[in-house]
Amino acid sequence: MSELFDKGAGSEAAEVEVSLNGVGGSLASGVEDPGSSPFGDGLDPARPLSASGNLRRRQLASRAAEAGQTTCALLAVAVLAIVVYSVASRGASILSIGFLTKDPPAILGTPGGGIAPAIVGTGVIMLIATAIAMPLGILTALYIVEFAGGSSSRVLRMALDLLNGLPTIVIGLFVFGLLVVGKHQSGFAGSLALAIVMLPLIARATQEVLLLVPRSLRDAADALGVSRWRTVRGVVLPSAIGPIVTATILAVARAAGETAPLIFTTSIFANTVSANPFGRQALPNIPVYIFSASEGADPYGFARAWGAGLVLLTFILIASLGGRAMLSRSRSRYSA
Repeated sequence: MSELFDKGAGSEAAEVEVSLNGVGGSLASGVEDPGSSPFGDGLDPARPLSASGNLRRRQLASRAAEAGQTTCALLAVAVLAIVVYSVASRGASILSIGFLTKDPPAILGTPGGGIAPAIVGTGVIMLIATAIAMPLGILTALYIVEFAGGSSSRVLRMALDLLNGLPTIVIGLFVFGLLVVGKHQSGFAGSLALAIVMLPLIARATQEVLLLVPRSLRDAADALGVSRWRTVRGVVLPSAIGPIVTATILAVARAAGETAPLIFTTSIFANTVSANPFGRQALPNIPVYIFSASEGADPYGFARAWGAGLVLLTFILIASLGGRAMLSRSRSRYSA
């Protein structure tokens, strides 16, 4: 039995030696088998690559998708340009210093007049709405980013998204039932309705800004033994105050043109300048004035409505473009 084992082991060793000698001889001679390739049978590494049918179809589909996206973007810009041109071409002829500083005419069908009461009332309404929505939105965002746990943070984010998608006419109806029914319309009721519109916008934008503040600043404050609230008040908020103000400007621009909530809350007003949001009369405002003047039978009212629309559109465009430019610059500073 041992002799058979020795013979078998000797034959296997001889075969291994012959194989190694064959490999060494081929390497020494530098001759390779022309039929063998490290890339597989039938593939030549020196052969140039050529596009297959699937690649051409994918390229065509990619170009078609890019063309469709470019077309949609151009259409969106074209719609904005058409709207701006239509309002500007019809409202520019009536714009003047008197149009911005005079009251509307007391007699229907009288030319001239202005929208000074609506400008003043809109300013008062937006100031109060901002004073309500800005601190609430910032505190909500701070709680979500700095203090809330995972489940409560998700619930609050979902609530803000739902509130942001709520129709503004529903918000106006809610405030109408809360502050107007059984009482009277007022500028404060309109401000509260617009504050509800602005709240989710400010909160979500502030939340995104706070997430851009470097984590190293918070870690450094924690290493020094600073409490969480003092870290937020002394480190996080000062670093993000500029973008937060920018987000508030964008929210103001979004809410300034809302008409539905103001129809329910502050639409029956006199054409005189008033700045009392708690009076027994509603505050004049530009959105409701545009609506009422365009629905009336006064041909001069149509011209004043176009002029008021141009004033409101100019304010919204300037606030939106300026706010987005400031926000973009702040984000690039944080990312750098």
